[in-house]
Amino acid sequence: MPIKVGMVSLGCSKNQVDAEIMLSKIKKAGFELCTDSGSCDVVIINTCGFIEDAKKEAIENILEFCTLKKEGKIKVIVVTGCLAERYQKEIAKEIPEADVVLGIGSNDNIVEAINKALKGDKVYEFGPKENCPLNGDRIISNLPFFAYLKIADGCDNFCTYCAIPMIRGRYRSREMDDVVAEAQMLADHGVTEIIVVAQDPTRYGEDLNNGNCMLPELLRRLCRIEKLHWVRVLYCYPERITDELLDVMAEEDKLVKYFDIPIQHVSEHVLKDMNRVGSPKELRELMEKIRSKIPSVVLRTTLITGFPGETEEDFTELCNFVKDVKFDRLGCFTYSAEEGTPAAEMPNQVDEEIKQRRADVIMLEQSRIVEEKNSAMIGKTVEVVVEGFDRYAESFFGRSAADAPDIDGKVFFTSENKLKMGQYVNVQIDDIMDYDLIGTVVE
Repeated sequence: MPIKVGMVSLGCSKNQVDAEIMLSKIKKAGFELCTDSGSCDVVIINTCGFIEDAKKEAIENILEFCTLKKEGKIKVIVVTGCLAERYQKEIAKEIPEADVVLGIGSNDNIVEAINKALKGDKVYEFGPKENCPLNGDRIISNLPFFAYLKIADGCDNFCTYCAIPMIRGRYRSREMDDVVAEAQMLADHGVTEIIVVAQDPTRYGEDLNNGNCMLPELLRRLCRIEKLHWVRVLYCYPERITDELLDVMAEEDKLVKYFDIPIQHVSEHVLKDMNRVGSPKELRELMEKIRSKIPSVVLRTTLITGFPGETEEDFTELCNFVKDVKFDRLGCFTYSAEEGTPAAEMPNQVDEEIKQRRADVIMLEQSRIVEEKNSAMIGKTVEVVVEGFDRYAESFFGRSAADAPDIDGKVFFTSENKLKMGQYVNVQIDDIMDYDLIGTVVE
Protein backbone atom coordinates (compact mmCIF):
# COMPACT_ATOMS: atom_id res chain seq x y z
CA MET A 1 0.00 0.00 0.00
CA PRO A 2 1.26 3.53 -0.76
CA ILE A 3 2.36 5.75 2.10
CA LYS A 4 -0.37 8.26 3.02
CA VAL A 5 0.71 11.90 3.41
CA GLY A 6 -1.45 14.64 4.87
CA MET A 7 -0.80 18.34 5.28
CA VAL A 8 -2.07 21.08 7.56
CA SER A 9 -1.22 24.46 6.04
CA LEU A 10 -1.52 27.47 8.33
CA GLY A 11 -1.28 31.21 7.83
CA CYS A 12 -1.58 33.27 4.70
CA SER A 13 -2.44 32.50 1.10
CA LYS A 14 1.20 32.86 0.09
CA ASN A 15 2.14 30.06 2.46
CA GLN A 16 -0.75 28.04 1.01
CA VAL A 17 0.76 28.33 -2.47
CA ASP A 18 4.06 26.92 -1.13
CA ALA A 19 2.07 24.04 0.37
CA GLU A 20 0.29 23.33 -2.93
CA ILE A 21 3.60 23.14 -4.81
CA MET A 22 4.93 20.66 -2.24
CA LEU A 23 1.75 18.57 -2.43
CA SER A 24 2.16 18.25 -6.19
CA LYS A 25 5.74 17.01 -5.77
CA ILE A 26 4.62 14.52 -3.14
CA LYS A 27 1.83 13.11 -5.31
CA LYS A 28 4.12 12.80 -8.34
CA ALA A 29 6.55 10.81 -6.19
CA GLY A 30 3.90 8.13 -5.69
CA PHE A 31 2.60 9.00 -2.23
CA GLU A 32 -1.14 8.99 -1.56
CA LEU A 33 -2.49 12.36 -0.42
CA CYS A 34 -4.78 12.07 2.58
CA THR A 35 -7.30 14.71 3.66
CA ASP A 36 -7.61 13.31 7.20
CA SER A 37 -4.20 14.21 8.61
CA GLY A 38 -4.84 12.30 11.81
CA SER A 39 -4.97 8.98 9.94
CA CYS A 40 -1.94 9.45 7.69
CA ASP A 41 1.51 7.88 7.85
CA VAL A 42 3.21 11.22 7.31
CA VAL A 43 1.90 14.61 8.43
CA ILE A 44 3.30 17.92 7.24
CA ILE A 45 2.57 21.04 9.29
CA ASN A 46 3.22 24.00 7.00
CA THR A 47 3.53 26.70 9.62
CA CYS A 48 3.05 30.44 9.91
CA GLY A 49 5.40 32.44 12.11
CA PHE A 50 4.25 35.99 11.44
CA ILE A 51 2.75 37.03 14.79
CA GLU A 52 2.43 35.53 18.25
CA ASP A 53 -1.06 34.06 17.74
CA ALA A 54 0.08 32.36 14.53
CA LYS A 55 3.12 30.87 16.28
CA LYS A 56 0.93 29.53 19.08
CA GLU A 57 -1.45 27.94 16.57
CA ALA A 58 1.47 26.31 14.75
CA ILE A 59 3.01 24.90 17.93
CA GLU A 60 -0.37 23.60 19.12
CA ASN A 61 -0.81 21.76 15.83
CA ILE A 62 2.69 20.27 15.98
CA LEU A 63 2.21 19.07 19.56
CA GLU A 64 -1.18 17.57 18.70
CA PHE A 65 0.43 15.40 16.03
CA CYS A 66 3.31 14.58 18.36
CA THR A 67 0.74 13.01 20.67
CA LEU A 68 -0.68 10.95 17.78
CA LYS A 69 2.84 9.84 16.91
CA LYS A 70 3.45 8.65 20.47
CA GLU A 71 0.21 6.67 20.22
CA GLY A 72 1.54 4.98 17.09
CA LYS A 73 -1.01 6.56 14.77
CA ILE A 74 1.54 8.57 12.79
CA LYS A 75 5.00 7.55 11.60
CA VAL A 76 6.60 10.82 10.53
CA ILE A 77 6.09 14.49 11.43
CA VAL A 78 7.37 17.14 9.03
CA VAL A 79 7.52 20.85 9.93
CA THR A 80 7.83 23.38 7.09
CA GLY A 81 6.95 27.02 6.51
CA CYS A 82 7.75 30.29 8.23
CA LEU A 83 8.00 28.99 11.81
CA ALA A 84 10.44 26.31 10.68
CA GLU A 85 12.50 28.94 8.86
CA ARG A 86 12.46 31.40 11.75
CA TYR A 87 13.06 29.03 14.67
CA GLN A 88 15.28 26.36 13.15
CA LYS A 89 17.36 25.39 16.19
CA GLU A 90 14.54 25.85 18.67
CA ILE A 91 12.18 23.43 16.92
CA ALA A 92 14.90 20.80 16.51
CA LYS A 93 15.79 21.11 20.21
CA GLU A 94 12.39 21.59 21.84
CA ILE A 95 10.32 19.25 19.63
CA PRO A 96 12.45 16.14 19.03
CA GLU A 97 9.34 14.27 17.84
CA ALA A 98 9.60 16.30 14.60
CA ASP A 99 11.40 13.98 12.19
CA VAL A 100 11.87 16.63 9.50
CA VAL A 101 12.30 20.39 9.78
CA LEU A 102 12.66 22.19 6.46
CA GLY A 103 13.29 25.89 5.94
CA ILE A 104 11.53 27.56 3.02
CA GLY A 105 14.69 27.30 0.93
CA SER A 106 14.52 23.52 1.18
CA ASN A 107 10.89 23.03 0.15
CA ASP A 108 12.11 21.48 -3.10
CA ASN A 109 13.60 18.62 -1.05
CA ILE A 110 10.31 17.61 0.57
CA VAL A 111 10.09 14.19 -1.12
CA GLU A 112 13.70 13.25 -0.35
CA ALA A 113 13.25 14.38 3.26
CA ILE A 114 10.11 12.25 3.72
CA ASN A 115 11.86 9.20 2.28
CA LYS A 116 14.80 9.65 4.65
CA ALA A 117 12.51 10.07 7.64
CA LEU A 118 10.59 6.90 6.75
CA LYS A 119 13.94 5.06 7.01
CA GLY A 120 14.50 6.45 10.49
CA ASP A 121 16.72 9.45 9.73
CA LYS A 122 16.27 12.92 11.16
CA VAL A 123 16.32 15.66 8.54
CA TYR A 124 17.06 19.31 9.27
CA GLU A 125 17.63 21.36 6.12
CA PHE A 126 17.69 25.12 5.69
CA GLY A 127 18.72 26.16 2.21
CA PRO A 128 19.09 29.80 1.11
CA LYS A 129 15.75 31.63 1.27
CA GLU A 130 16.16 32.52 -2.40
CA ASN A 131 15.76 28.81 -3.23
CA CYS A 132 12.12 28.77 -2.15
CA PRO A 133 10.38 27.53 -5.32
CA LEU A 134 8.06 30.09 -6.89
CA ASN A 135 7.21 28.01 -9.98
CA GLY A 136 5.89 24.50 -10.28
CA ASP A 137 2.76 22.42 -10.60
CA ARG A 138 0.25 22.76 -7.77
CA ILE A 139 -2.63 20.88 -6.22
CA ILE A 140 -5.28 23.48 -5.38
CA SER A 141 -6.33 22.97 -1.77
CA ASN A 142 -9.28 25.39 -1.61
CA LEU A 143 -12.52 25.40 -3.61
CA PRO A 144 -11.58 24.43 -7.18
CA PHE A 145 -12.84 27.49 -9.04
CA PHE A 146 -10.40 30.03 -7.51
CA ALA A 147 -6.67 30.02 -6.93
CA TYR A 148 -4.04 32.27 -5.43
CA LEU A 149 -1.31 33.36 -7.82
CA LYS A 150 1.90 34.26 -6.01
CA ILE A 151 3.87 36.71 -8.13
CA ALA A 152 6.79 37.33 -5.76
CA ASP A 153 8.31 36.28 -2.45
CA GLY A 154 10.14 38.18 0.26
CA CYS A 155 9.87 41.87 1.12
CA ASP A 156 12.02 44.99 0.89
CA ASN A 157 9.73 47.33 2.83
CA PHE A 158 11.27 46.61 6.25
CA CYS A 159 8.36 47.81 8.37
CA THR A 160 9.72 47.92 11.91
CA TYR A 161 7.02 45.61 13.32
CA CYS A 162 7.35 42.91 10.68
CA ALA A 163 9.53 39.79 10.67
CA ILE A 164 8.80 38.83 7.05
CA PRO A 165 12.11 40.15 5.60
CA MET A 166 13.97 38.07 8.22
CA ILE A 167 11.91 34.99 7.42
CA ARG A 168 11.42 35.30 3.67
CA GLY A 169 14.38 37.41 2.58
CA ARG A 170 14.57 40.19 0.01
CA TYR A 171 11.85 40.80 -2.59
CA ARG A 172 12.04 38.45 -5.56
CA SER A 173 9.63 38.79 -8.50
CA ARG A 174 8.70 35.89 -10.74
CA GLU A 175 9.22 36.27 -14.45
CA MET A 176 6.02 37.59 -16.00
CA ASP A 177 5.80 34.89 -18.65
CA ASP A 178 5.96 32.24 -15.90
CA VAL A 179 3.18 33.94 -13.95
CA VAL A 180 0.92 34.25 -16.99
CA ALA A 181 1.62 30.66 -18.02
CA GLU A 182 0.60 29.44 -14.55
CA ALA A 183 -2.58 31.50 -14.66
CA GLN A 184 -3.40 30.03 -18.08
CA MET A 185 -2.79 26.51 -16.76
CA LEU A 186 -5.08 27.17 -13.78
CA ALA A 187 -7.78 28.56 -16.07
CA ASP A 188 -7.49 25.50 -18.32
CA HIS A 189 -8.16 23.35 -15.24
CA GLY A 190 -11.37 25.14 -14.30
CA VAL A 191 -10.18 28.11 -12.23
CA THR A 192 -12.28 31.19 -13.02
CA GLU A 193 -11.00 33.57 -10.32
CA ILE A 194 -7.32 34.40 -9.92
CA ILE A 195 -6.22 36.19 -6.75
CA VAL A 196 -2.85 37.89 -7.15
CA VAL A 197 -0.76 37.84 -3.96
CA ALA A 198 2.70 38.80 -2.71
CA GLN A 199 4.00 40.62 0.35
CA ASP A 200 3.75 43.74 -1.82
CA PRO A 201 2.26 43.21 -5.31
CA THR A 202 2.67 46.92 -6.05
CA ARG A 203 6.45 46.39 -6.06
CA TYR A 204 6.19 43.58 -8.61
CA GLY A 205 8.85 43.62 -11.30
CA GLU A 206 10.99 46.43 -9.88
CA ASP A 207 13.86 43.96 -9.43
CA LEU A 208 13.42 42.75 -13.02
CA ASN A 209 12.84 46.05 -14.78
CA ASN A 210 15.26 48.69 -13.47
CA GLY A 211 13.03 49.77 -10.61
CA ASN A 212 9.86 50.08 -12.70
CA CYS A 213 6.69 48.37 -11.45
CA MET A 214 5.27 45.80 -13.86
CA LEU A 215 2.00 45.08 -12.03
CA PRO A 216 -0.26 47.04 -14.42
CA GLU A 217 1.17 45.18 -17.42
CA LEU A 218 0.81 41.83 -15.63
CA LEU A 219 -2.83 42.54 -14.74
CA ARG A 220 -3.67 43.44 -18.33
CA ARG A 221 -2.13 40.18 -19.52
CA LEU A 222 -4.04 38.16 -16.92
CA CYS A 223 -7.29 39.81 -18.01
CA ARG A 224 -6.64 38.57 -21.54
CA ILE A 225 -6.93 34.94 -20.41
CA GLU A 226 -10.25 33.94 -21.93
CA LYS A 227 -11.47 31.46 -19.31
CA LEU A 228 -10.92 33.76 -16.35
CA HIS A 229 -13.97 35.59 -15.01
CA TRP A 230 -12.49 37.60 -12.12
CA VAL A 231 -8.96 38.82 -11.38
CA ARG A 232 -8.37 40.18 -7.87
CA VAL A 233 -5.31 41.78 -6.23
CA LEU A 234 -4.56 41.74 -2.49
CA TYR A 235 -2.17 43.83 -0.33
CA CYS A 236 -1.52 46.98 -2.40
CA TYR A 237 0.73 49.44 -0.58
CA PRO A 238 -0.78 52.97 -0.61
CA GLU A 239 2.36 54.83 -1.67
CA ARG A 240 2.73 52.66 -4.78
CA ILE A 241 -0.81 52.98 -6.13
CA THR A 242 -0.07 54.84 -9.36
CA ASP A 243 -2.31 56.46 -11.94
CA GLU A 244 -1.36 53.66 -14.31
CA LEU A 245 -2.60 51.05 -11.84
CA LEU A 246 -5.84 52.98 -11.33
CA ASP A 247 -6.33 53.18 -15.09
CA VAL A 248 -5.97 49.40 -15.38
CA MET A 249 -8.42 48.87 -12.53
CA ALA A 250 -10.94 51.20 -14.15
CA GLU A 251 -10.58 49.85 -17.69
CA GLU A 252 -10.33 46.07 -17.32
CA ASP A 253 -13.74 44.43 -16.87
CA LYS A 254 -12.33 41.19 -15.44
CA LEU A 255 -10.33 43.05 -12.79
CA VAL A 256 -12.73 43.29 -9.85
CA LYS A 257 -13.13 46.79 -8.47
CA TYR A 258 -11.63 45.85 -5.12
CA PHE A 259 -8.62 47.60 -3.59
CA ASP A 260 -7.03 45.99 -0.55
CA ILE A 261 -4.76 48.69 0.91
CA PRO A 262 -3.15 47.88 4.28
CA ILE A 263 -2.50 51.38 5.66
CA GLN A 264 -1.91 50.13 9.28
CA HIS A 265 -2.23 53.65 10.78
CA VAL A 266 -2.64 57.33 9.88
CA SER A 267 -0.71 59.18 12.60
CA GLU A 268 2.41 60.63 10.97
CA HIS A 269 4.71 59.84 13.88
CA VAL A 270 3.33 56.29 14.23
CA LEU A 271 3.76 55.70 10.49
CA LYS A 272 7.30 57.06 10.70
CA ASP A 273 8.10 54.74 13.61
CA MET A 274 6.65 51.88 11.55
CA ASN A 275 9.04 52.86 8.71
CA ARG A 276 6.05 53.60 6.52
CA VAL A 277 5.32 56.79 4.62
CA GLY A 278 2.22 58.91 4.39
CA SER A 279 0.01 61.24 6.38
CA PRO A 280 -3.71 61.51 7.09
CA LYS A 281 -4.00 64.14 4.34
CA GLU A 282 -2.20 62.00 1.75
CA LEU A 283 -4.18 58.90 2.66
CA ARG A 284 -7.51 60.76 2.49
CA GLU A 285 -6.56 62.17 -0.90
CA LEU A 286 -5.63 58.69 -2.15
CA MET A 287 -8.96 57.19 -1.08
CA GLU A 288 -10.85 60.11 -2.67
CA LYS A 289 -8.83 59.73 -5.87
CA ILE A 290 -9.55 56.00 -6.09
CA ARG A 291 -13.28 56.50 -5.51
CA SER A 292 -13.38 59.33 -8.03
CA LYS A 293 -11.65 57.24 -10.69
CA ILE A 294 -13.55 54.00 -9.89
CA PRO A 295 -16.95 54.96 -8.40
CA SER A 296 -17.98 51.33 -7.78
CA VAL A 297 -14.74 50.42 -5.99
CA VAL A 298 -14.69 48.43 -2.74
CA LEU A 299 -11.97 49.68 -0.39
CA ARG A 300 -10.47 47.31 2.16
CA THR A 301 -7.77 48.03 4.72
CA THR A 302 -6.04 46.60 7.78
CA LEU A 303 -5.04 48.57 10.85
CA ILE A 304 -2.81 48.01 13.87
CA THR A 305 -3.67 49.38 17.31
CA GLY A 306 -1.25 49.66 20.19
CA PHE A 307 1.96 50.19 18.25
CA PRO A 308 4.73 51.38 20.62
CA GLY A 309 4.26 55.06 21.39
CA GLU A 310 0.65 55.20 20.11
CA THR A 311 -1.07 57.84 22.27
CA GLU A 312 -4.76 58.41 22.86
CA GLU A 313 -4.45 61.35 20.45
CA ASP A 314 -3.00 59.06 17.79
CA PHE A 315 -5.79 56.58 18.34
CA THR A 316 -8.46 59.29 18.16
CA GLU A 317 -6.95 60.42 14.86
CA LEU A 318 -7.20 56.85 13.57
CA CYS A 319 -10.83 56.54 14.72
CA ASN A 320 -11.79 59.80 13.02
CA PHE A 321 -10.13 58.62 9.82
CA VAL A 322 -12.12 55.37 9.87
CA LYS A 323 -15.36 57.28 10.50
CA ASP A 324 -14.69 59.73 7.70
CA VAL A 325 -13.35 57.40 4.99
CA LYS A 326 -15.90 54.63 5.67
CA PHE A 327 -13.97 51.66 4.31
CA ASP A 328 -16.16 48.95 2.82
CA ARG A 329 -14.04 46.23 4.45
CA LEU A 330 -11.69 46.59 7.42
CA GLY A 331 -9.69 44.36 9.73
CA CYS A 332 -7.99 45.60 12.89
CA PHE A 333 -5.24 43.77 14.78
CA THR A 334 -3.44 44.50 18.00
CA TYR A 335 0.29 45.10 17.73
CA SER A 336 2.38 41.97 18.31
CA ALA A 337 5.98 42.52 19.47
CA GLU A 338 8.05 40.19 17.29
CA GLU A 339 11.52 39.36 18.52
CA GLY A 340 14.27 40.58 16.26
CA THR A 341 12.23 43.48 14.89
CA PRO A 342 13.11 47.11 15.70
CA ALA A 343 9.63 47.85 17.08
CA ALA A 344 9.98 45.18 19.76
CA GLU A 345 12.85 47.18 21.26
CA MET A 346 11.09 50.56 21.14
CA PRO A 347 10.18 52.38 24.36
CA ASN A 348 6.60 53.12 25.37
CA GLN A 349 5.16 49.69 24.64
CA VAL A 350 1.37 49.80 25.01
CA ASP A 351 -0.46 47.66 27.56
CA GLU A 352 -2.25 44.62 26.09
CA GLU A 353 -5.64 45.63 27.48
CA ILE A 354 -5.34 49.08 25.93
CA LYS A 355 -4.36 47.57 22.57
CA GLN A 356 -7.39 45.30 22.60
CA ARG A 357 -9.79 48.02 23.76
CA ARG A 358 -8.65 50.24 20.91
CA ALA A 359 -9.06 47.43 18.37
CA ASP A 360 -12.55 46.70 19.72
CA VAL A 361 -13.53 50.37 19.36
CA ILE A 362 -12.38 50.41 15.74
CA MET A 363 -14.26 47.22 14.89
CA LEU A 364 -17.42 48.48 16.60
CA GLU A 365 -17.32 51.60 14.47
CA GLN A 366 -16.65 49.50 11.37
CA SER A 367 -19.65 47.28 12.14
CA ARG A 368 -21.84 50.40 12.04
CA ILE A 369 -20.34 51.41 8.72
CA VAL A 370 -20.86 47.94 7.25
CA GLU A 371 -24.48 47.85 8.43
CA GLU A 372 -25.08 51.19 6.72
CA LYS A 373 -23.40 50.08 3.49
CA ASN A 374 -25.07 46.67 3.45
CA SER A 375 -28.50 48.22 4.06
CA ALA A 376 -27.93 50.36 0.97
CA MET A 377 -27.50 47.14 -1.02
CA ILE A 378 -31.10 46.02 -0.42
CA GLY A 379 -32.97 45.99 -3.72
CA LYS A 380 -29.79 45.89 -5.81
CA THR A 381 -28.59 42.96 -7.89
CA VAL A 382 -25.04 41.60 -7.60
CA GLU A 383 -23.14 38.86 -9.39
CA VAL A 384 -22.24 35.99 -7.06
CA VAL A 385 -20.07 32.91 -7.48
CA VAL A 386 -21.72 29.84 -5.93
CA GLU A 387 -19.60 28.22 -3.20
CA GLY A 388 -22.04 25.66 -1.82
CA PHE A 389 -25.35 24.90 -0.14
CA ASP A 390 -26.02 25.35 3.58
CA ARG A 391 -28.54 22.65 4.48
CA TYR A 392 -29.21 24.20 7.89
CA ALA A 393 -30.05 27.60 6.43
CA GLU A 394 -31.61 25.88 3.39
CA SER A 395 -29.89 28.33 1.07
CA PHE A 396 -26.98 28.57 -1.30
CA PHE A 397 -24.02 30.76 -0.39
CA GLY A 398 -21.21 32.42 -2.25
CA ARG A 399 -19.23 35.61 -2.75
CA SER A 400 -19.69 38.74 -4.78
CA ALA A 401 -16.83 40.58 -6.48
CA ALA A 402 -16.77 42.76 -3.35
CA ASP A 403 -15.69 39.83 -1.17
CA ALA A 404 -12.34 38.04 -1.06
CA PRO A 405 -12.24 34.43 0.20
CA ASP A 406 -11.93 33.85 3.95
CA ILE A 407 -11.57 37.51 4.92
CA ASP A 408 -14.85 39.10 3.80
CA GLY A 409 -18.55 38.34 4.05
CA LYS A 410 -20.87 35.98 2.18
CA VAL A 411 -24.05 36.21 0.17
CA PHE A 412 -26.76 33.69 1.14
CA PHE A 413 -29.48 33.17 -1.45
CA THR A 414 -32.27 30.94 -2.67
CA SER A 415 -32.86 29.65 -6.17
CA GLU A 416 -35.62 27.75 -7.90
CA ASN A 417 -32.99 26.01 -10.03
CA LYS A 418 -30.22 23.59 -9.16
CA LEU A 419 -26.88 25.39 -9.04
CA LYS A 420 -23.31 24.15 -9.35
CA MET A 421 -20.28 25.16 -7.33
CA GLY A 422 -18.32 27.77 -9.29
CA GLN A 423 -21.36 28.94 -11.24
CA TYR A 424 -21.91 32.72 -11.50
CA VAL A 425 -25.46 33.94 -10.84
CA ASN A 426 -27.24 37.25 -10.36
CA VAL A 427 -28.70 37.72 -6.88
CA GLN A 428 -31.15 40.41 -5.82
CA ILE A 429 -30.42 41.49 -2.26
CA ASP A 430 -33.46 41.31 0.01
CA ASP A 431 -31.99 41.58 3.51
CA ILE A 432 -28.77 41.73 5.55
CA MET A 433 -27.36 39.69 8.41
CA ASP A 434 -24.35 41.27 10.16
CA TYR A 435 -21.56 41.28 7.54
CA ASP A 436 -23.50 39.07 5.10
CA LEU A 437 -26.16 39.70 2.47
CA ILE A 438 -29.33 37.66 1.84
CA GLY A 439 -31.09 37.45 -1.49
CA THR A 440 -32.73 35.58 -4.34
CA VAL A 441 -31.39 34.48 -7.70
CA VAL A 442 -32.91 36.44 -10.56
CA GLU A 443 -32.68 35.86 -14.30
